[in-house]
Amino acid sequence: MIPVFLKEINAFFASLIGYVVIGTFLVIMGLLMWVFPEFSIPDGNYASLDTLFGVAPMVFMFLIPAVTMRSLAEEKQTGTIELLVTRPVTDWQIVGGKFLAAFILVVIALLPTWLYYFSVWQLGAPQGNIDFGGTMGSFIGLLFLAGAFVSIGIFASSLTNNQIVAFVLATFLCFFVYLAFDYLSRLPIFFGKTDDIIQSLGIDYHYNSISRGSLDTRDIIYFLSVIAFFFAATLLSLGKRKW
Repeated sequence: MIPVFLKEINAFFASLIGYVVIGTFLVIMGLLMWVFPEFSIPDGNYASLDTLFGVAPMVFMFLIPAVTMRSLAEEKQTGTIELLVTRPVTDWQIVGGKFLAAFILVVIALLPTWLYYFSVWQLGAPQGNIDFGGTMGSFIGLLFLAGAFVSIGIFASSLTNNQIVAFVLATFLCFFVYLAFDYLSRLPIFFGKTDDIIQSLGIDYHYNSISRGSLDTRDIIYFLSVIAFFFAATLLSLGKRKW
């Protein structure tokens, strides 16, 4: 798995992909948090990073599929997937290496956002008037969210050899798993009956739960289950070549 991981992470930074992803994320979040008056922290009434944690999932919904769309689709398109599978690595190691590389890239993009936390900490009145527990929970929630989206993106990339199709499919799946269950729960057939159960099937429900600063084992198990499900689905998709 390590050789695949190193190959992928080098590919990200040997080209413009890694720099574009990190730069785009930081520029978007920086503009929203410090420039646009509707979301700007200086124009707000209290020290909070709610803008970051509210908008980041939407940005991830498009940015992460852009990162993962080439992971397996490009290998299929160029024929290098056959060369890769003939080497002494298993399908699990291939998928794991690609998942880890894309996840680490997202983590690197998130690291500079800690400057926002320290900035808000300084701007608070009194200084340091910011919910540390809620902030830490939200950052952890973003990491789990990124892991789920990366696993979805790699799964979508395994279904096709066209990177654009992989991007569109991954974006749709991320949107569906993140928000669709919340909308479904409002339908008359579910509302007031099983709406809580339907909502709990979506990522947004568990992400908001973690963002409150409480690490519930149910939320952690949910995210790990989503990652494991799409990881297994990717292995199944790759295994089709052996059928």
